[in-house]
Amino acid sequence: MTALIVSGQLYVVIPLLPAMADGWGGGAGGWGGGAGGLTWLVTAFALGYGAGFLLFGPLSDRYGQRRVLMWGMPLAALATALVAASPGPEAAIALRVLQGLLVAAFPPVGMAYLATRLDPRHRTVALTAVTGAFLASAVLLQIAAQALSGLIGWRGLFLLSAAGLAAATAALPAVMLPDVPPTRARSIWATYRIMPSLLVSRTLGPRYLASLLLLAGFVAVYTGLQLSGVMSSSSELLWLRAAGLPSMILVPLLMPFVRDVRAPRRAVVFLLAAAAALALTGWIMPGTVGLAVLLAVYIAAITAGLPSLNESVSEGAGSARGTAIALFSASIAAGGALGPQVAGLFPGFAWLMYGLAALMVLAALAVLPTTRSTTPATRP
Repeated sequence: MTALIVSGQLYVVIPLLPAMADGWGGGAGGWGGGAGGLTWLVTAFALGYGAGFLLFGPLSDRYGQRRVLMWGMPLAALATALVAASPGPEAAIALRVLQGLLVAAFPPVGMAYLATRLDPRHRTVALTAVTGAFLASAVLLQIAAQALSGLIGWRGLFLLSAAGLAAATAALPAVMLPDVPPTRARSIWATYRIMPSLLVSRTLGPRYLASLLLLAGFVAVYTGLQLSGVMSSSSELLWLRAAGLPSMILVPLLMPFVRDVRAPRRAVVFLLAAAAALALTGWIMPGTVGLAVLLAVYIAAITAGLPSLNESVSEGAGSARGTAIALFSASIAAGGALGPQVAGLFPGFAWLMYGLAALMVLAALAVLPTTRSTTPATRP
């Protein structure tokens, strides 16, 4: 539930862009003349989000996962409430950076908690379930925003999100084990110093790149649906957003059947499946039902591919697992930041689908040479 609320803050603003532009006088203070220019509200959050991963992931290794969340989550709730009070787009963009930075306390810390405190037999399923919640937030929070914006306005939706983060702050201690004291005290700077070597590792570097491309494509698909006008009514758009939910629920249940396949190989297969679904969408440009089916296939591939990349990074990190997962989280946040801008590069929705299919193929080709590697990037 926390994953839904946290990650959903990236996507909740997408259906609100027209209302925010109108509320700030149509021209949106010079930010591109309306909703299209305000896509920077998505990008600003994603930039802060990525920076927050790099901050909180190593901090949790040093001070404890539970402790970091008990400080980070209430500050995230406060920053989210401040976005609701934004007098104009300039202030909103600055506050969205701050919101993203603080909300980022949860993803790397939560994923590291699962990787270190959960029975290994259940780890693949659990990581897929939580990853599925991160992805499902893109659908559920957009549906909620579209359904509720007319009742409580865009400011009310940010206040509702702040209340959800406050509730998560109260609930998390009930389901998290106490922090384990570190076996030896180590400088936080020693954790940060290893980051460059992980990024340029022949094993991990391509996997980080693939993660970035995967999330850029995911966000670009939904941004393109909102801005391209490919659907003639808001009800059709709502239906398309909901079409991926069954995939996000079912895929974690199916992961036990493929967990014996090495994670990098799984990632390549699922990335190619995502590329095929996108290319087919651009080629036939079906009606609402056909588009919903193809998007469901695409979402299924993404829901299985992202945790496979997560596992690939974890297994290739050696003794630097926590920091490597923080960099993985930062790479997907960077992809989220690029997604809205990628969506604006193409002249139509069909061309966007072709371009994103090419990105998925590129991501698969990046991971492919690493599928035989079993040497960790760092050693104890």
